[in-house]
Amino acid sequence: MNSEVLEFELEGYSFSITRDVYLKFKRVIDFLIALLALVLFSPVFIIIALCIKFTSKGSVIYKHKRVGKEGKDIYLYKFRTMVSDANHFEKYFTKEQMEEFQKNYKLDHDPRITKVGRVLRVLSLDELPQLLNILKGDMALIGPRPVVSKELEYFKGKKDLVLSVLPGLTGWWACNGRSCTTYDERVNLEAYYAENISFKLDVKCFFKTIKVVIERKGAK
Repeated sequence: MNSEVLEFELEGYSFSITRDVYLKFKRVIDFLIALLALVLFSPVFIIIALCIKFTSKGSVIYKHKRVGKEGKDIYLYKFRTMVSDANHFEKYFTKEQMEEFQKNYKLDHDPRITKVGRVLRVLSLDELPQLLNILKGDMALIGPRPVVSKELEYFKGKKDLVLSVLPGLTGWWACNGRSCTTYDERVNLEAYYAENISFKLDVKCFFKTIKVVIERKGAK
């Protein structure tokens, strides 16, 4: 897989590089974009942090353990969108909600989400702190969305393929349905990206993500 040759076409010129070389190039671009975005969005970070701090108890940033490239443990950064004791499921979930959450690792109309948190999720602003994950090298701008270890059982034979690349702030699943898809569809979309990673696919995913965020599709 690492010696695979990727074809590129830019302004009428075509050229090819190996997958390894492209991934190194992609890492440099990701770092520069994340750094620039952090500077540009710093006023937004401050406003969001104040809104969270003054409307609910708890920290502004939520850190959650996920699975990164090649199975490495990483800690995902997000703006906190839930109540501070969200891990006390029995306090907030009905029996039916608990069953749904255990099955899908997500819940429609989650009662733990705060009013500010719901707005952040709809606008996908809760994901902004993951720019720090990109700077650290734990994540890429585009890649399969990072999952918790228990979810890997759903990836079955595609697990190693999906984990062969850095997880992303956005990705092929995130811009093609996100929460509106089944988990099997998610696995197929993430595996498709990992297998077909290229400059063309990354650019397409980037602009599709902008469209999805503006239209607020699949965000819950």
